[in-house]
Amino acid sequence: MPKSVIRRWLPTPEQVRANSGLKILGTLLHDPNLFHLNRHSVSVAFAVGIFTSFLPLPGQMLIAAVLALWFRCNLPLSMALVWISNPLTMPAIFYSTYKLGAWLLGTPHMPFRIELSWEWLTEEVGRIWLPLFSGSLICGIFFATVAYFAMQAIWRWHVVKRWKARLELRKTQMGESK
Repeated sequence: MPKSVIRRWLPTPEQVRANSGLKILGTLLHDPNLFHLNRHSVSVAFAVGIFTSFLPLPGQMLIAAVLALWFRCNLPLSMALVWISNPLTMPAIFYSTYKLGAWLLGTPHMPFRIELSWEWLTEEVGRIWLPLFSGSLICGIFFATVAYFAMQAIWRWHVVKRWKARLELRKTQMGESK
């Protein structure tokens, strides 16, 4: 994976440290490993961010930040990937995870609507929380695992491709020098 492409989209360590929501993490944000771009750090960051995006909880970015600190992976990338679940995609993601959880637990499907209101939260979540969280955890673990191994493979493919290109360049340069 080209580091320049990832760097272009991610904030700098200074911008992350200046985020008011992350001030509670204090000096933990000074670990340079949280901002490295290597195969391990990026792959784990993808897993953390995608897993967290499936959690039907408020504060997903803070959860992703804590998990990135714990796993010592790329913090900005982990937090950015949480936005896979955004106001446009949340209803589809959480309805699907609810259906999966209800199917796996063998509970009857209860019709419900999704609203971002306190009333909905107090009334509906009490009825659907177990299938919703079960399906969310299963989907989060599954897609995080797929993302981890996909990033490992993509990164390795990119490195091998660049290595072969350098080898070909050397061969052509040696052929010209003769």
